[in-house]
Amino acid sequence: MNINNSSNLNLDHFEELSGDLNISQLPTTFGKNSEFSSPVNLIPTIKNLVENAVRIKASDLHIRVGQKPRFRIKGDLIIIKEYEKITREIFNNFLEEILTLSQRKILAQTKELDTAIFYSGLVRCRINCFDTLNGGGIVLRLISLKIPSIDELELPQILKQIVSNSQGLILVTGATGSGKTTTVAAMIRHLNENFNKHIITIEDPISFVHPSHKCLVTQREVGLHTHHFNQALRSALREDPDVIVIEELRDRITVETVLQAAQTGHLVLSTVHTRSAFDVVNRLVNLHNPDQQYPVKIQLIESLVAVISQSLVKTIDNNLMAVNDILINTPTMQDYLLNNNKDEALKLMEDDLNGMQIMNQAIYEALLEAKINLNEALKVSPDPAELERRIRTRGLEGHSSARQWMKFNE
Repeated sequence: MNINNSSNLNLDHFEELSGDLNISQLPTTFGKNSEFSSPVNLIPTIKNLVENAVRIKASDLHIRVGQKPRFRIKGDLIIIKEYEKITREIFNNFLEEILTLSQRKILAQTKELDTAIFYSGLVRCRINCFDTLNGGGIVLRLISLKIPSIDELELPQILKQIVSNSQGLILVTGATGSGKTTTVAAMIRHLNENFNKHIITIEDPISFVHPSHKCLVTQREVGLHTHHFNQALRSALREDPDVIVIEELRDRITVETVLQAAQTGHLVLSTVHTRSAFDVVNRLVNLHNPDQQYPVKIQLIESLVAVISQSLVKTIDNNLMAVNDILINTPTMQDYLLNNNKDEALKLMEDDLNGMQIMNQAIYEALLEAKINLNEALKVSPDPAELERRIRTRGLEGHSSARQWMKFNE
């Protein structure tokens, strides 16, 4: 069956559907110049599944033995009914398609594997293979070949100033799937377009591929270009970097090496899995033994430039947008971080006129601009009660979009 012969469906309607779709419901085009002609195979290859995922603007593809393939579209997992369930034989064929013999041996031994695959002119995929109770599984995260800009993502403009620092530590935090990697990529793009620097990235696996423009960009993948993450990080300090990008701060040794880099004249960007910008310091300090925690906390607070905490919220036009905490490590903020004065820190972030903000401010502004509805706002808010108080006490007066917003939320 050719996908171009199927009926159109606007992506705005996906959230109104059940979790299952027919192939005939797949959208055929996503722009004036978009044409897709390859068939949807009922027993597909990984490449065919990825091509279809790109067509329907899926962010992730889930494959399990005994299950039909599922596509994550605008936050929801969708099943295409006509696909066959994945048998063990089909799954093994998938592994042979995307993994080398040595990678399949590693998967058999370790029961999980991270890698990536590139489809020229189409998309890059970050891949995780693993074993489960019912058989093997694969999750592919689709990564656009086009690196978005800070402006295109509608991120706060202060990020441009933050990433322009010559040294220190910048952290992007949030839950899995909150767009941290994309935000970091946009910040790297800003450097690459505006500064003459050497940027080294250490990733497992590489996500966005950054061509060198004004900057010389050196990208290294664990398993392909280095055997060990921490070894690559230590080596990076001897490779004349200006900026070091670490995929994630995972353990004590990585934190210590990153602090060394940040305190010796390098700018370091990394991600952490925390929902709150303020809480990231304690999260990293708690990776250490109790007798080491205070000295590490001092080092971390001295090195920190800023923390950008991020969540994604569904918009009224059925897209996703980022909302952010922005914590900038001013002298006053350093004192609050050192003494765990969270309430004072949040008040400082909210009242600051130089770029700091709390996430509820960003959510409230999105409500005022009629970009999101109240239900989605409350779902993503780190403090729904505070958001409701903000709406009741401040209202919508003085904003041209107020009537539109109120009508939408009736």
